[in-house]
Amino acid sequence: MYAPTSTSLPRSGLISGDDDGLTDFDGALEILRTWGAGLTPDPDLTVSQWADKHRMLSGRASAEPGRYRTARTPYMREIMDRLSPGDEMQRIVFMKAAQVGATEAGNNWIGFAIHQAPGPMLAVQPTVELAKRNSRQRIDPLIDESPDLRERVKPARSRDAGNTMLSKEFAGGILIMTGANSAVGLRSTPARYIFLDEVDAYPASADEEGDPVTLAEARSLTFAHRRKVFLVSTPTIRGLSRIEREYEASDQRRFFVPCPHCGAMQWLKFDRLRWQKGKPETAEYHCEGCDQPIGEHHKTAMLEAGEWRATAVAADPTTVGYHLSALYSPIGWLSWERIVRSWEAAQGSDEAIKAFRNTILGETWVETGEAPDRQRLYDRRERWKSGTVPAGGLFLTAGADVQKDRIEVDVWAWGRGLESWLVDHVVIEGGPDRHDAWSELTALLDRSWPHERGAHLRIARLAIDTGYEAPAVYSWSRAQGFAQVSPVKGVEGFNRSSPVSGPTFVDATEGGKRLRRGARLWTVAVSTFKAETYRFLRLERPTEEDMAEGAAFPPGSVHLPHWVENEWLKQFVA
Repeated sequence: MYAPTSTSLPRSGLISGDDDGLTDFDGALEILRTWGAGLTPDPDLTVSQWADKHRMLSGRASAEPGRYRTARTPYMREIMDRLSPGDEMQRIVFMKAAQVGATEAGNNWIGFAIHQAPGPMLAVQPTVELAKRNSRQRIDPLIDESPDLRERVKPARSRDAGNTMLSKEFAGGILIMTGANSAVGLRSTPARYIFLDEVDAYPASADEEGDPVTLAEARSLTFAHRRKVFLVSTPTIRGLSRIEREYEASDQRRFFVPCPHCGAMQWLKFDRLRWQKGKPETAEYHCEGCDQPIGEHHKTAMLEAGEWRATAVAADPTTVGYHLSALYSPIGWLSWERIVRSWEAAQGSDEAIKAFRNTILGETWVETGEAPDRQRLYDRRERWKSGTVPAGGLFLTAGADVQKDRIEVDVWAWGRGLESWLVDHVVIEGGPDRHDAWSELTALLDRSWPHERGAHLRIARLAIDTGYEAPAVYSWSRAQGFAQVSPVKGVEGFNRSSPVSGPTFVDATEGGKRLRRGARLWTVAVSTFKAETYRFLRLERPTEEDMAEGAAFPPGSVHLPHWVENEWLKQFVA
C-alpha cells in the first residue's frame, strides 16, 4: 500500500546528473521529493485500518488508553471508512447519542489525513473556546501519542509557529481549528476535509454572516468530488435540529444486529427494553422476531455481527446518514441497567426526559412551545405591596423595550431556583428621539426598590432591545457603561447550549462621532427563552393547604402581582 509521504524519487523526470546542471543547487532533491509526493495517489488504507495500525489512545484523553481497536465499537467501522478518500461519498452525517465513540472516530480521520492523505482540513467546534479545549485535550494527545504523526507535525517550538493552539501544519496540509461563532475562522482557508462536531450546538449565525455550517462547507467546494464533510451531533429540538434535518435528507441508516436466539436482524429500540418496575438491574432486550429476552452479555457478539442498512433514499446520492443510540454502547461503557436508571430518574421532569432523549436515545425532543392560557395567568395573580421586592427576591434585573413613542421597562426580582417576581412596570413616554426619555431611563438605573425585609435593591443588570433605533440604543448603553446595561438582539430558533451569546462588538455613535466597535451586543435565542418561560408559567403551584404544611413553589415559578392588566399579559405570552 502507498504511504503518501514517501521520500523515493520519481521514476521519470529530472534526475540529478542527467539534467544539464538544472538540479545542481541546494534543496533540489527536496523539491523533487515534494513533487513526487504530490503525484502520489490517495492510499488504499481505510481510516479504520489506519486507526487499528497506528492510533494510540492517551490516558490524558481516554478512559481506555492504549492501542485503538475498531472492534471495540464495530458500528464505527463503516462510518470511518466512508471518510476514506477511496469512498465515493462526500458528506457523512452522524446523528447519535453521547459517548458512543464518534469524537475518537473523527480524531482517527484527522490522524489518517495527516499521515496518509494530507490536505487542508477544517475542524469546527461550537465555539472558539471549545476548539481550544479540544485542541489541548484531544488533538495534542492524538499527535503526541502517535510517532507517525509526531514526526509529521511541526513541533510547537519551531520558529515559524507551524504548530499553535488552533493550527497544526504538516507535510502537504494544515489543520485549522475554529469555532462556529467565528466567521473569520470559517472563512480562513479552502479545505478538502471538514469536521463539523456537535452542529446542534452551533449558533444560528456566525458573527451575523450566516449559517456556520453553510459557511464552513463553502470552503470545500473547490475540491469537488474529492471533498469530505463529516457532520456529527447529538440532536436537540425537533424541527430546529441541524443534525436531524441532515439525517432525514440522507438514506437514514440504522445498525441492524442479530437476535442470538432466532437470528432476526433488527435495530435496537428503547421500547423493546423491558425490566421489572423499580429494578433496573433486570433490564433485558426483547427480540422483535421471537420476543425472547436478550441479556446484555450477548451484546458484544451482536455488535460484531451487525451491519448498517439504509431505510430511505437520500435526496443527494453523495450523502450518507447514520443514527445510533446508547443502547449499542459496548460492554463496560453505558449499560442497559444504567440507561433504565436514567429513565426512571428522569420521570416527572421535562428537562430530564429531554436530556435522556437527546443524549441517550440520540433523538430530538418535541417542544410544545404553546403559550399558557392568559385567563389562567390573570386568575393566578398574587397580592403583595406594589413596588416592593418579596421576601424571596435576591437581586433585580430589568428589560427595556424601545418603541416609536415610548420605552417600556419591566423590573423583575430573582430568587433561588430561578423563581421570579414582577416588581414594577414602568412606561416612559416619548420615543428614542426624545432626550428626556433617555434621561428618565438613566434615572431608573439609579433608583432602588424596597425589600420586604427592610433592605433596598437596585437594578443589577438591564437588557435593552436593539430592534428599534439600534444606533440610539448603542449610544445610550455606551454612556451608561456595559457593566450594568446590555444591548440585546433577538434571533429566531432554539439554541440550548448558548441561549445567550456574545458579546460582539458593533459600531456606535457618540457626540456625532462614529466609534468602531464602540458597543457590545448580546444575541438572544428568542424561541429558547419563550419555551422556557412558557414551561415555567405552566408549573403547578402548591395549594394553600400544601403551603400551610411547608410546601414551597417549584423552581422556575413566575409570580405576577395583582396590578398586572390583561394588555400586559397579552404582550407577555405573545
